[in-house]
Amino acid sequence: MTRTSRLGTALAIVAAMVLGGSGCTVIPPNGPYTVNNDEGAGDPLSKPFQRMIAIPPQPGWGAEDTIRGLQAAMAAYADDPSVLAGYLTPEARAKWTAAGPVTVIQDQYEVVVPPPRESEASTEVTLKAHVAAVINEDDSYKPTGGSWERPFELVKLPEGYRVSSLPAGLLLTESDVARAYRPTNLYYVNRSTQDRLVVDRVRLRLDTMETFAQTVLERLLEPPTEALRGAVTSSFPAGTKIESIRSGEDRVIINLSGPLDTLDLSTEETLRGQIRNSLNKNEIAKGRVIEILVDGESYTVDRPDSVDQWLDDDVRDSAYYVDRGAVHYLTKDGRGGAVAGAAGEQREGYSHFAVSAGPNPLIAARTSTGISVAGLAPEGVWQEVIQGDDLTPPTWNRDGSLWTYDGKNGALLKYDPVRGRVDPVQVPEELDRLEINQFRIARDGVRVAVTTGDETVQIGALTGEGAGTKLGNLQLLTTTETGNEIKDIAWRDDERLLVLVQGTAGQTLNEINVGDGETTGVPLKDRLQSVAAFQDQVLADVTAKGVTKLMALSQDQQTWTPKIDTNGGAPLFPLG
Repeated sequence: MTRTSRLGTALAIVAAMVLGGSGCTVIPPNGPYTVNNDEGAGDPLSKPFQRMIAIPPQPGWGAEDTIRGLQAAMAAYADDPSVLAGYLTPEARAKWTAAGPVTVIQDQYEVVVPPPRESEASTEVTLKAHVAAVINEDDSYKPTGGSWERPFELVKLPEGYRVSSLPAGLLLTESDVARAYRPTNLYYVNRSTQDRLVVDRVRLRLDTMETFAQTVLERLLEPPTEALRGAVTSSFPAGTKIESIRSGEDRVIINLSGPLDTLDLSTEETLRGQIRNSLNKNEIAKGRVIEILVDGESYTVDRPDSVDQWLDDDVRDSAYYVDRGAVHYLTKDGRGGAVAGAAGEQREGYSHFAVSAGPNPLIAARTSTGISVAGLAPEGVWQEVIQGDDLTPPTWNRDGSLWTYDGKNGALLKYDPVRGRVDPVQVPEELDRLEINQFRIARDGVRVAVTTGDETVQIGALTGEGAGTKLGNLQLLTTTETGNEIKDIAWRDDERLLVLVQGTAGQTLNEINVGDGETTGVPLKDRLQSVAAFQDQVLADVTAKGVTKLMALSQDQQTWTPKIDTNGGAPLFPLG
């Protein structure tokens, strides 16, 4: 069946529901709408989705049917705004705008209608629901919760009920969002180092008038979400436009226009990286050649087998653990030898180790008097580089700098090993009033996870560059119940943070997508002391009856198996 015939069939169904019977209109069991099921199917540049077709308000509908029809019309608004307008009085229609955040509620909601009164020409009904999330104007998706309600003023006209006042913005259910939106990863450039792409997760609405590839790249031309403002840049100069996207048998051809400097090779490489990853990581054009034109002329070609260094963390297969204060390599079979230099020697008082990336890594550790650093080389010796007795565990940035938060003085400190210098970094004022227990920089060199008190994790970003670098854009990621304690956090990759919580009833380990809050629980059997992660590898140490074991999470994320049976504690990977 063609798209045109499917649409005609759907409209015929609507007409039958509206006109059939004895003149009364009955809301169908699934709601005041129909769904076209396979828009975009078979197109390599698009994704299949369900298109909602809302029903206009009917004379026989009561107040509740009218509100439910209004909500369905909001879900279909982007495809057909005329249906929603029919639910409003002329005055309300003139004032209402779809602009603003989208409120997402759970599918099951209640419309409370007061007892009818013959003398009243209007009535106020209340929609009661549980709110699930908000889609902000920058397309970021923020989960929330709790009860939610909104009053609606309805007037009875000869043609039926109409809404006389409607707050700005759209109200969608979770099913509406699942039907018409897609979680999407966009890739921008680390503003400070310019050598790494940074993922920005958004919710994009599928557009019936263009391919999803077009939707993704059009959004990529815009600024990032608020979470990354000031922390990333783009290779697309202002004024760049997507003129067309078309696909051949083995390639995708993208035609750009605008002030692109076709002689700037650094921009060309970065642009290819942004386009390739923003398409491929969203399952678009995978395995295809991407040919990029500027004003119809060939600019560059990206081949699927070409080396992509834009998401490389220079971590290799490095993993470590600690045995009685000495740092050891972790091998595929388990226990490995001690690292070279002082860090491989057993000693007390050194803990919370952190390793930098690169071919010549450094290792840092916290002591009772500060943070010390040593090289992983035979001549490597411990040297105290940051002093303080209330410092968070050290964390390395991909640019080679070492960071910690000084709780006693309320200062974020950055140590540069090349210059041998410690500098304070500006932080938001609200951090001065909070207890900072952990501060972890992600491997992209931009995102930061901060635990405040025992119960809250916030996500921020390192904005600016050089001497102007500062911590900003702090947003709540998760919080736990009073009495529980966030025991450890670890970056799994650029998007996912592991959060280990100790509660009165036991432990929980959650993997949280920092872009949209999507949370996946990791099964636990033993009580973990700490956790470390790098992409598909997750390690943790377990202490029972005086014996410390190193455990590895299986590939299916369901079971833990021993990696080292004794004396294998405090696992760590470079960065994160």
